[in-house]
Amino acid sequence: MRPLAVLAGLALLVASPLAAQTVPQFQVDPFWPKPLPNNWLFGQIGGLAVDEQDHVWVLQRPRSLTEDEKGASLKPPRSACCVPAPSVMEFDADGNLLRHWGGPGMPGVEWVGREHGIVVDHKGFVWLSGNADNDSALLKFTRDGKFVMAIGKIAPSGGSNDTTLLGKPADMDVDAAANEIYVADGYGNRRVIVFDTETGAYKRHWGAYGKKPDDAKTPKYDPAAPVAQQFGNPVHCVRVSKDGFVYVCDRTNNRIQVFKKDGTFVTEWFFEKATLGNGSAWGLNFWPDAKQSYLLNIDGENNVMRILDRADGKVVGSVGRSGRYAGQFHWVHAVAADSKGNVYTGEVDNANRVQKFKPASPPAK
Repeated sequence: MRPLAVLAGLALLVASPLAAQTVPQFQVDPFWPKPLPNNWLFGQIGGLAVDEQDHVWVLQRPRSLTEDEKGASLKPPRSACCVPAPSVMEFDADGNLLRHWGGPGMPGVEWVGREHGIVVDHKGFVWLSGNADNDSALLKFTRDGKFVMAIGKIAPSGGSNDTTLLGKPADMDVDAAANEIYVADGYGNRRVIVFDTETGAYKRHWGAYGKKPDDAKTPKYDPAAPVAQQFGNPVHCVRVSKDGFVYVCDRTNNRIQVFKKDGTFVTEWFFEKATLGNGSAWGLNFWPDAKQSYLLNIDGENNVMRILDRADGKVVGSVGRSGRYAGQFHWVHAVAADSKGNVYTGEVDNANRVQKFKPASPPAK
């Protein structure tokens, strides 16, 4: 492990720590979570979140299972196993299932067409998003799955400058101090949009470089072309740091852009710029030391988790490679971390799993 030096000239993003940090290293825990009850089986993992109790929330896609995988649920049954698990599942850090609810047909709510993002806010409310056609809403629930409200509705999107509907939102993060939820909006639109968590009222939105977003058709990504002045599709993640910066994954343009909370552009970082297909910037989260010194950046096309120096975006370490063994990835799609430095990843396509990575040493507090 090499020491991390935070450059004084980049204190705009991260204040220099009092003592040198060490780059996190991890070992996969192949036994997390514990076996699910009721012959349940995960589908694709749309999103992951860790709450203030260090409980892990999994948002998975029961409709993504093949007929062979969900054979016991068919009428007549095709096989002895298995049955799709509920869409929302809460686990403790040891992998015990604590709570489960939700999914297509849930009474009292119009469920999303394809589960994608999840966040648990500082008051314990669970927010969900979807990225199928007509998924133009955020859904807010209690921890027990009681529906509280929707921002937007399940309907065709109005575009990247509509302030009442979303457009296949990919991810969310909550700023507790301001009671605001930031949305990476996402698969249909090309913006970050912010709402009040209590009332659902619209606050502000912006596109790449803090500009007004534009839905005009853009050329296919070309690494030799000038950098795109609009977000690509999708805008796949958004995270708000303790010191007030907003980090946005522009997946198909292979970059992370950094903003102030008002949408003022600060900087951008590119990763594996030659990556085509689904792009290289799929998701990120913070290393939970006092300074949030690192970003954990997942890449589902190159199937790696990069460890980034948050001061300058430089890659200082990595975890995994393409593959299906424990510790490897196939379309790694979501990432979350608890207060002790345990990192959880979720995979889509046909990998359909959550993995836990334990840190070699805990984060500095």
